[in-house]
Amino acid sequence: MSDPDRVSPRDILSSLPATELASVLSALASRGRPGVALAALHAARDLHGERVLHLPRVLPTAVRILARAGRLSDASALLDAAPEPDASAYTALVSAFSRASRYRDAVAVFNRMVANGVQPALVTYNVVLHVYSKIAVPWKEVVALVDAMKKDRIPLDRYTYNSLITCCRRSGLHKEAAKVFDEMKAAGFEPDKVTFNSLLDVYGKARMHDEAIGLLKEMEHAGCPPSVVSYNSLISSYVKNGLLEEALKLKEEMEVKEIEPDVITYTTLISGLDRAGKVDAAIGTYDEMLRNGCKPNLCTFNALIKLHGVRGKFPEMMAVFEDLRSAGFVPDVVTWNTLLAVFGQNGLDTEVSGVFKEMKKSGYVPERDTYVSLISSYSRCGLFDQAMVIYKRMIEAGIHPDISTYNAVLSALARGGRWEQAEKLLAEMETLDCRPDELSYSSLLHAYANAKKLDKMKALSDDIYAEKIVTPWASENIGTGQQQS
Repeated sequence: MSDPDRVSPRDILSSLPATELASVLSALASRGRPGVALAALHAARDLHGERVLHLPRVLPTAVRILARAGRLSDASALLDAAPEPDASAYTALVSAFSRASRYRDAVAVFNRMVANGVQPALVTYNVVLHVYSKIAVPWKEVVALVDAMKKDRIPLDRYTYNSLITCCRRSGLHKEAAKVFDEMKAAGFEPDKVTFNSLLDVYGKARMHDEAIGLLKEMEHAGCPPSVVSYNSLISSYVKNGLLEEALKLKEEMEVKEIEPDVITYTTLISGLDRAGKVDAAIGTYDEMLRNGCKPNLCTFNALIKLHGVRGKFPEMMAVFEDLRSAGFVPDVVTWNTLLAVFGQNGLDTEVSGVFKEMKKSGYVPERDTYVSLISSYSRCGLFDQAMVIYKRMIEAGIHPDISTYNAVLSALARGGRWEQAEKLLAEMETLDCRPDELSYSSLLHAYANAKKLDKMKALSDDIYAEKIVTPWASENIGTGQQQS
C-alpha cells in the first residue's frame, strides 16, 4: 500500500469535484496530516484559482488548516484577501487566535467581522465571551455583547451563561454572577459542574465564603456532587484570604469523601503556608505530596521558587529553577513574573531588567500579570517614574487594568508620595466596574502620609469611619448585619 504522504496533492485533486474539496481538506487535517492538508490547499488554489475560496466551507476550512500549522498570520491574510468571507470563516480565525491565547487579536478579528456587516453566530459570540473572561474586559462591554446577541435574536445557551459567570470572576462581581445564574435557571438550563465551579470562583474572589459553602450544598442537592475542582476553588479562596485552618479542614473533608487531593490542592496549600511564614509546614506539604505519588507541576516549582526567593535564598531558588528544567518543564510567564517579583522585592533593579529582557527573548509577550509584576518591582526599587512608564506601556498595548493593576500603581504612587496622581487614579477606578477595595484606600492614605498631607489623611479617615466611603466587602457585611473580622 502506498504512503498517503507521498501521493501528490495535485493527483488527489485532479479528478475530485471542487465541491468536495472542503471535506477532503477537513479529513486530511483531522487525521493528523496538516502538512498534506496544507499542500492540498495550495494545489487546489493552483488548479481552480482563487475562486475556490468561494466554494462552501472551503475558506473556514483553509483558515483552520493554516492555524493548526501555526501560520496564524497567513490565515489572517487569507481571510483579508477573500471576497466576502462569511461568519464561519471569521469564527474559525477568532477561535484560532483564542486557542493560541492571542486574545486581543481574536477581539480585533471579531470587531472587523462586525464592521464588515457579517452577523456573528452563537458559536462566535461564545468564543468572544470566553476571550473576554480571559482579558477581563469591563462588565459593561460584556453586557453590550450580550445585548448584541439579543438584538440579533440569537438565544443564549448554557456555554454562554457559564462564560458570563466566568467574566465576573476577576472583578469579584458576585451580584452580577448570581443574577446570571438565576437567569440561566429561569431560561430552562440546569447548571452543570462548570456553572457551579465558575460561581464558586466568583464567590471566592469576593470573599463570600458562606455563600460558597452554601453553593457546595446546592451542588449535592442538584445531583452534581462537588469534585476536586470544586474543593480546590474553595481552598484557593480560603488561602488567599489567610484562612489556612479552614483550607486545611476542607482538605480533610475531601479525603473523608474519598476525593484525593491533586497537585493543585497541594500547590495551593504550599503557597498559602509560605505566605503565612510557615516554611517548614509548606515544605512538609510538598514532601507529603511526593509521598502520595503526586508529581509536582510547573505551578509547584513556581511556588517553591517564590518560597525561597522572597527569603533571599537565591541559591535554593535557582536550584529549584534547575529542577524545573530537569523535570522537562519550560519556564512560563508565571516563572518569569515570580523572578521579577523576587528581585524587585530585594531592590535588585539590574536583575529585574535582566529577567524582563530574558523573558522577551524567550518569546513571551507581556500580559497583565507581567506588567503588574514590573510595576511592583520597579516601585520597590524606588524607580517610580519607570513604574509609571510600564503602566503607560500596558495601556498602550490595549490591556485593560484590573483591581490588581490599579492597586500596584497606587502602591507605587504611595511610595513616591504622589497623592495627586493617586487621587486621579482612584477616581478613574470609580467610573469603571473596578471598585476600589481596602488596599486601594490604604495606598491613598499612604500617599498622603508620605507627602505629609495630614489634612487629607484625616479627611479620608473620617469619611471611611463615617461610612461615606465603603469598600465592596465592607458593604456586604453592613448589608447582612455582619461585623468585619
